[in-house]
Amino acid sequence: METKGIFTKKDCKRLALVVVASFMIALNIKSFVGAGGLIPGGFTGITLLIQEIGATFFDVAIPFSPINLALNAGPVFVCYKLIGKKFTIYSCIAIVLTSIFTDILPSYPVTYDILLISIFGGIITGTACSICLRAETTAGGTDFVAIFMSEKYGLDAYNYILMGNAVVLIIAGSIFGWDKALYSIIYQFTTTQAIHVCYKRYKKNTFLVVTDYPELVAQAISECTHHGATMFTGVGTYSQRERTLVYSIVNSDQVKATTAMIKAADPKAFINVVKTENLEGNFYNRPKD
Repeated sequence: METKGIFTKKDCKRLALVVVASFMIALNIKSFVGAGGLIPGGFTGITLLIQEIGATFFDVAIPFSPINLALNAGPVFVCYKLIGKKFTIYSCIAIVLTSIFTDILPSYPVTYDILLISIFGGIITGTACSICLRAETTAGGTDFVAIFMSEKYGLDAYNYILMGNAVVLIIAGSIFGWDKALYSIIYQFTTTQAIHVCYKRYKKNTFLVVTDYPELVAQAISECTHHGATMFTGVGTYSQRERTLVYSIVNSDQVKATTAMIKAADPKAFINVVKTENLEGNFYNRPKD
């Protein structure tokens, strides 16, 4: 059991995940992204674009950290007020660590094949962002915007963020050439898809459970997810016995735990889990701390 102290076991785990994710993002910037001259999404992309403009047109080497920290200042304030304090604090740690690692790590190109860089660089970035999200924090930048939209409106916002990044790519393409900008779109698309695969908090699934113990099953769902359930009474055509169908919708990352609790309540329960594409109405999401 976790203690109620200032720094709990959960906090240690979150911090460790943040450190790992920050190092992965920085290493990716100094290897894949740097070798390919790509413009990643969000504030990282804007920072790299400013660095490139400074080096190309003004012969000035601009450090990564000051620009990245300045760009994140506004979203940090909004998220601290509207989403959660610990969530924002750990996000700030991720931003600072990513900036420091990016400045101190040496450049180490793994490959100069631009297509490989676009694909594998995007996978690494998406995986690192997913690690942050699993730690209930973000890597900063437009992730703040995505989390805010998801929390407030229940949207899977990363595809919208991908469209927003097009503005940065248009600027980069018009200045430095369209080939790198187009490959950057592949990089950002791969990043987005990696996040979709690895992180499922804002995806939803419908549970349809046929059981002889509907109250126990409904209680198990409530204890596991804090979601209610609806019961329907019917007749099994094979047994000609009255059966009860328990209906509920949960977040996709809760499916495994919910299934286990339902099986504990009724080992003979018939469980059908269906992907939910659209949902309207009041749906409970775990708050950020």
